Amino acid sequence: MSTTKASRTGKATSAASASTYHHGNLREALIAEGLVLAAEGGLDAVSIREVARRAGVSPAAPFRHFPDKVALMTAVAEEAMVRFRAEIVAALAREVSDDPIRRVRAIGKAFLDWARRNPTHFEIISSRRAIDFAGSASLGANNAQIQAQMVALLEEAGRRGLLRVDDPQLIQITGRALVYGLARMLIDGQFPSWGVAEAEAEDLMERSLDLFLAGLLKNPATADPGRS
Repeated sequence: MSTTKASRTGKATSAASASTYHHGNLREALIAEGLVLAAEGGLDAVSIREVARRAGVSPAAPFRHFPDKVALMTAVAEEAMVRFRAEIVAALAREVSDDPIRRVRAIGKAFLDWARRNPTHFEIISSRRAIDFAGSASLGANNAQIQAQMVALLEEAGRRGLLRVDDPQLIQITGRALVYGLARMLIDGQFPSWGVAEAEAEDLMERSLDLFLAGLLKNPATADPGRS
């Protein structure tokens, strides 16, 4: 998304949230403005004062809910994580196969797609430099549930005799490193230096994911972890 488009989208969202704010939902309105500000200008663009201004309240009003910027950004991260999990749920719903490797692929592709469309929200959750990840029960629970989904699928793949290496934890960490690294390369603009045009990056990331998954299988020649 271009900066201009993000700005237009942000202004529209900001105006909508400010116009619908009423007593009792200030916390939700502030989080919504924080998400918009982060999408528009990155982590450094988010401040309690600016969030309050966009929500149409006094600079002091947010402090009833958020004692400092870390608390606000943690709440923003929690909402971003909820949206990320919704992306995973939708991707698994679209994957009609019960093949556990294809379902692992659906999760991996959902991660890449969400990070590509929401680079700042991805950074807020992933870098953790602006939030209190350890102190958030919501972030911890959602992260644990995603990991549990992956482990369950990999254990099922092991029971079916599909895997060359039956070590769900190692596979999950390696897969996470792959999709995280690909997302960071895209967001940081590194692909052109590797001879990959911006328009080709999405396809390359999918093929990288497929290469990794094929390497897990005992019989990659007869299995198809990739696109249908």
